[in-house]
Amino acid sequence: MFRFDSGLKVYLHREPVDGRKAINGLALLVEQGIGLNPFEPALFVFSNRRRDRIPRIQSFRR
Repeated sequence: MFRFDSGLKVYLHREPVDGRKAINGLALLVEQGIGLNPFEPALFVFSNRRRDRIPRIQSFRR
């Protein structure tokens, strides 16, 4: 179960992503593909072509 802060921004990448991408590849996709900072306090959600796996990046800043 996840409990999210009410101010948390969630970004959904609509295009399928290669499931072999590691955290660095996903962070690069956020930075270059979406144009956002992957280290901002937000949740970045991706999916594979079959839409049965959901990798995500979530960073926390306090």
